[in-house]
Amino acid sequence: MGTELARHLLSEHELTVWNRTAERAQPLVDEGAARADTPAAAIEGAEVIITSLFGPDQIREVVIEPQLIPEGITWIDTTTVSPDDAREFAAAVDSYIHSPVVGSLGPAREGNLGVYVGTPDDDRREVALGLAEAWAGEEKLIGVETAATAAIGKLLANLALAVTAEGLLEALQLGESEGLDSEVILQMLDITGLSFMSNMKGPFITGERNTDPGDFTVDALAKDAKLMEKTSDKPLPAVTAAIERFAEMQDMGHGNQDFSSIFVFRNKG
Repeated sequence: MGTELARHLLSEHELTVWNRTAERAQPLVDEGAARADTPAAAIEGAEVIITSLFGPDQIREVVIEPQLIPEGITWIDTTTVSPDDAREFAAAVDSYIHSPVVGSLGPAREGNLGVYVGTPDDDRREVALGLAEAWAGEEKLIGVETAATAAIGKLLANLALAVTAEGLLEALQLGESEGLDSEVILQMLDITGLSFMSNMKGPFITGERNTDPGDFTVDALAKDAKLMEKTSDKPLPAVTAAIERFAEMQDMGHGNQDFSSIFVFRNKG
């Protein structure tokens, strides 16, 4: 995701990039970005710093613990984190803006993501909104007053994804119990509330696409779902069920593949 976000900024901004896996930065370097060997080198002389890491623990390791962000430099973080994490990061760095994106790699490549931009600083929010226009679809760019509000917005979006995925899996299992094949089930679901998920993941289910590479990994959605459980003060049984499905895929070695693995490998556990 970070690669796609950076790519949209290349045409109008000078970009220096760093990736924990160095070769993953090469496509951006080939397109005109400068490559840094360390996070400290990447931010040298930067007017704005943008991070896109796996989760809150990586933000602590790469940014917070080494006190990476210089005083007064705007930091836009697109990493999915919990509201408590966002409050922690905002307390540690007063220029912190939480700007999570909603959508997978397809919408990211098209510049059609949903984007939340959360900070109480009006001037910094305007800067971040201006940059995020390159990522967002029409009417999908939303400024909010705090980093924590942006964080809960992203978790709400991914909750819908996780529980709808669980719903589609159960629909497949229900239909199969009556002898229907997957293509018939998907066709029947096209007039239901599950049509979004069935249309998005149908090509994986019917074998037109492979789960590796995919658009959104099991590991990533499982991590986000656990952040939802951690944040809520009430049980989230549908989220818990989805987490259990993701854990099955991780145990089978599909964690780094598209989360449609829960459909593709549903009868192979």
